[in-house]
Amino acid sequence: MEVKSKKHLDLDYYETIIIYNCLTDSSYLASIIDALESRFFKNKDIKNIVTIITKFFIERGTVPTHTEVKAYLTTEELKTSFKNVVSLFTSIDKKFDHNELIENTELFLKEKAVYNALLDAADKLDSKQLNTADLLVKIEKAVGINLSQHMGIELFNDIELFIKDLHSEEPHIKTGWKWLDSKLGGGFLENGRALYVFAGETNVGKSIFLGNIATNIALNGKTVLLISLEMSEMMYARRLSSAITSIPLSHLKSESDNLKQLINEIRMDKKPKIIIKEFPPSTLTPHQLKAFVKKLIQKGIRPDAIVLDYLNLLHSPLGSNSYERILYAAQQVRALSYELNCPIISATQLNRSGYNVDNPGLETISESIGLATTSDAIISIWQKDEDKELGIINIGMTKNRFGPNFGSIALKIDYNTLQITEDDTINESEEAREFTKTLSDLSST
Repeated sequence: MEVKSKKHLDLDYYETIIIYNCLTDSSYLASIIDALESRFFKNKDIKNIVTIITKFFIERGTVPTHTEVKAYLTTEELKTSFKNVVSLFTSIDKKFDHNELIENTELFLKEKAVYNALLDAADKLDSKQLNTADLLVKIEKAVGINLSQHMGIELFNDIELFIKDLHSEEPHIKTGWKWLDSKLGGGFLENGRALYVFAGETNVGKSIFLGNIATNIALNGKTVLLISLEMSEMMYARRLSSAITSIPLSHLKSESDNLKQLINEIRMDKKPKIIIKEFPPSTLTPHQLKAFVKKLIQKGIRPDAIVLDYLNLLHSPLGSNSYERILYAAQQVRALSYELNCPIISATQLNRSGYNVDNPGLETISESIGLATTSDAIISIWQKDEDKELGIINIGMTKNRFGPNFGSIALKIDYNTLQITEDDTINESEEAREFTKTLSDLSST
């Protein structure tokens, strides 16, 4: 078969290629059925037959035989369409390079899906019914069509590949707290494919944690993108500057010269980079977040980690209730961590049942348990009544795909600088805490 440039695919010609393979190759049809629509085809005869075979495949899970196709040819128009389609096959070379076939089919489907999305938008624009959020979702779905042929690994035949992976060290980005690094298997996954969420009640310090994470990662010479959906860029800059330099928030103005000197020294020494970008709450969609990151990358700034403050404040164009909207947003954000190859760290609210509770569980996640099921790790944040005066804030593992999903630790928080640090003097060892708990349980029986 003639090799065609992806940039200049003959879409009319490829209609015949696609319908031929749909009629003769069940695995090919199965791989494209979710993205295939009859309106993608200009040729009326091909359009008619695509309608028949897609309906048959959805009902039966296989390509219809010649005899089965004939059973669906209930009108003279359909019979003529089938004859005309079959006659087209004499003009094509039926020796296909499989990889090229899949690549070109993917391109065909993407171009047709985008074209039809724009066509629908034009019709709605004329009638003043255009919903740009819906259009954005359709275009994103179109360009996201993927006919990947990777079939995964077969454990017994690919055991050497698996062993090699076992011995390869997966890179991590340190969180800044050794306890959390140990629970997460080394820190945040450097290559992404993971969504980390800190969960806490209102005003417990979720944004403070996210700010500390941003600075901890940046001070390792990394580039961090911090997206704020409720706090101004300058307010976040004050918080981060105070945490980085240990200059109290209330003294930043009077010590601005010292602040500038310290920041410049750290910049020269550590080579950190933190981009703080504010968006109004409930206006930024996951797709718009991706578009913003792509713009940064085009300018030569590639984030090593994205801190999102916070996930519930994203706008979701899909879903009729908070559960569906937040589930969709969480799924899209996690998928973005795959595409951008960097971890995404965010936060979420707890409902009232999680207030004043030690190490609150997944059932206390506010608005959508779908966020909990989507996230790879959830770290709860809480304080007892006396903790604020003592400068203590607690975190615990609530969900963890990378290690144990239990255990907690008390951290030290300096409310003058909003620094959060580990302090061995306020913690028993985890083993000691477990031993103490066991003795308490035994004594109560």
